[in-house]
Amino acid sequence: MKRIGIIGGLSPESTAYYYREFIRVSRELFELGAYPELIVYNLNFREFSKNPKGWDGRKEMLIDAGKRLRKAGAEILGISANTPHIVFPEVEKEVGGKWVSIIDAVGSEAKRMGAKKVLLLGTKTTMTMPFYREALERMGISVEVPGQERIEEIDRIIREELMFEDLRSKGYLVELIESYRVDAVILGCTELPLAIKEGDVSIPVLDSAKIHIREMVKKASEN
Repeated sequence: MKRIGIIGGLSPESTAYYYREFIRVSRELFELGAYPELIVYNLNFREFSKNPKGWDGRKEMLIDAGKRLRKAGAEILGISANTPHIVFPEVEKEVGGKWVSIIDAVGSEAKRMGAKKVLLLGTKTTMTMPFYREALERMGISVEVPGQERIEEIDRIIREELMFEDLRSKGYLVELIESYRVDAVILGCTELPLAIKEGDVSIPVLDSAKIHIREMVKKASEN
C-alpha cells in the first residue's frame, strides 16, 4: 500500500480525530492489522492562524509541510482541515504528488447519496468565501449557508469551544441544522464532527473528516 501523508495541527483535536478514523477505516477495509503507512506533519496552529502575511504566509507553510511529507516518502497527501483548501490548488501545484481534496471527496459523497441541496457549516472563511460553494456547485450541488449572525456564532463555537473539546454548544448546532430544509448537512470544519454525529439530526450528516480519510485510505490501496 502507498504511504499517506497528512498536514495536521489545524487543529490538533481534529488531527487526532483523523487518526482514530484512519484506524477505524483500515480495520473495516483490510485484514486485521493491515494499516497503510501514515505520516502526520503537525503545523503550529498559532503560527498558522496568526501568520502576519495572511493566506500568502499560510500557503507557504502548507507548501513547506507538503514538501517535507513528500521527502519523507508520502505518496498520497491531504490537508486535515477544510478552510486551508482556499489555497489547495496552489499547494497541490507547487508540491506535486497525488493529493486528495477534502472538498472533492465531500462533493463526490454528496452526489453518491443523491443530495441536491446541502447546508454548509464551517469556519467563517469556509461559509463566506466562494471556494467551497463554487466547487460544489460545479458538481451540480446547491449550497445554503446560515445568515451572518449564525455564521459568527458557529465560528466562535469552533474556535473557542470545539478546538478545546468543549461540546457545550452541541444543542445549539443541532437546533440550527434542524431549522433548514436541505438534503444533508456538510460538517465543513473538521472540528464539527466532535459535536455532531450521524443520528443527532434528522438529515444525513456529511462528516468531511471521515469522508476525507476514507478516500485517502482507498487511494493508498489502489495499484
